[in-house]
Parts: sequence; C-alpha cells; structure tokens
Amino acid sequence: MLRLAVATDAETYERLQDPLEQRGIEVAAVATTERTLPLTDPEFDEFDGFDVGFVYPPRIMEGGVADALLGVPWVNDRDAILTSRNKADVIARLDRAGIPVPETVAVSNPVDRATLAATFERFEPPVVVKPNSATRGVGVAKATDLDSFLGIADYLDLVHDYRATGDQSFLVQEYLPEARDYRVMLVDGEYVGAVERRLPADALEAGQWKHNVHRGAEATGVDLQPELRELAERVADTLDIPWLGVDLLVTDDRAVVTETNARPTVDSATKYEPGFFDDLAALIRATV
Repeated sequence: MLRLAVATDAETYERLQDPLEQRGIEVAAVATTERTLPLTDPEFDEFDGFDVGFVYPPRIMEGGVADALLGVPWVNDRDAILTSRNKADVIARLDRAGIPVPETVAVSNPVDRATLAATFERFEPPVVVKPNSATRGVGVAKATDLDSFLGIADYLDLVHDYRATGDQSFLVQEYLPEARDYRVMLVDGEYVGAVERRLPADALEAGQWKHNVHRGAEATGVDLQPELRELAERVADTLDIPWLGVDLLVTDDRAVVTETNARPTVDSATKYEPGFFDDLAALIRATV
C-alpha cells in the first residue's frame, strides 16, 4: 500500500482518508508549520516511510525542510505552487496563450502617485485591487474612485515597508458586476467537477461582494457547461499543474479566468463527477 503524506489543511486530510484508503493508498498528515523540527536528529523518524506527498506546503521555506525530510515526489510540487501563487505570472501566461482573463495591470511597489493614477485611469471604475500572492480573498479590495484607490495603495506600501517582504507587487483588475463565480476542479488536466460560489442574500444587501467560501460564500455543486469545462482544461494544460482549481467569472457575454489554486481544498464528494477519487488515486500513483 502506498503511503501518502498530506501537508494541507484538516478538511482536505479528513476527506481524503477513507476514499483513498479504499483504493490502496494510506493517508497520513504531516505538520510542516507552527512547530519545531529537529533537523539533525537521526532518531527523528516522523517523516520516514512515505512514497508521495500531497501537496507541497504553502510556506516555501518550511516546505523545503519537509521536502528534504520526506524525500518524495509531490502532487503538486514546489514549481506548481510557486506558479499558481504568482497571480500576475498566471494572468500573463494565460493571456499569451489566448485564454481570456480580466484586464489586469501588475504594480511592483514602490511606484509614484502619478503612475498609480495613470493605472487607475486605464479602467472603468470600480477596480479590484488584490495582493499578488495572497489567498482566500485576503487583502482584496474594491476602489470606486481615484482617492480610494490611492488610499489602498498607501496601505499596501505601509505593509511592504518591511523590505524583506517577499512580494511587494499587487494587481489592479477590472470589476465584473453580476458575474457568476465558479471554482472548477481538474485532475491531471481533466475536468472532475465544479461549484458555483454565491453570497447569501443578507450578505449582498450588506454590500459584500467577494465570493470566497472563507468569506461566507456558499459553494453549490453545478453541472458546468462544456465550453467552460474546456476553458478550465486549457488553463491546466497551459500551466501544467496536475491538481488544480481554476476560478472563472462568467457574465452574459464573456467568461474569464481570474486566478488559479494549486492547493485547493478537497470538497465533499457530492460536488465532483463520478470517479473523482479513482482519478485522484491514479494521479497519486502516477506521481511516484
């Protein structure tokens, strides 16, 4: 039986355990952050005996330590995580590949106010401002006018004032009101399911607009249209990431890829196509 080291959150770990063990893959959690790790103790064997990892840890420095201690291939590996976490990189790659994305400008701090104003004026307000490397909607803001936009940029500059911050860039993107928000899941480049993320009515009435589940949105499994499935599969093929979540915004006249997630949470099985765990088990075996 293969042993799978799971370096992701509790929900994913718990949902993987029984289905994969039924398919001959033993699942065990490995903690890589918020702890101590004895690097030079030959009797430290907590990370021994694994065949493959899922997925490379989110903190790249601690991930390197776990990678060295485990000594296994990953679904997904370090390169996949770095690619997906760099939102600007993803947008640029997809646009060059002819895949529709929102109009986007990458801002590498620090830049002067005139440059920021010129960036804002490229768009029809409001605009979306998002840190280049954050997840779960953290730090994403909407600016309806130039003063608001410059204020957001000021706050980001204060955060980045500690110059050891790894990524001082942020993105400015067009805002698509009334767009439907989908998270599409792919295994080894093939569509395996999708959810539509919606805010409850009371949240919308209160002025909320982010559709992240961690921000209160509800994810409902959907039977995604063939053209949207194909779009998501083109993203996975372009980025060459085997376990991937693709975020789509769909209006009445267009569909765009807003970002990707190479560490997506495994959802309840009812939100995936039949055979999802067979496909995932096959990917894990192929990675060894």
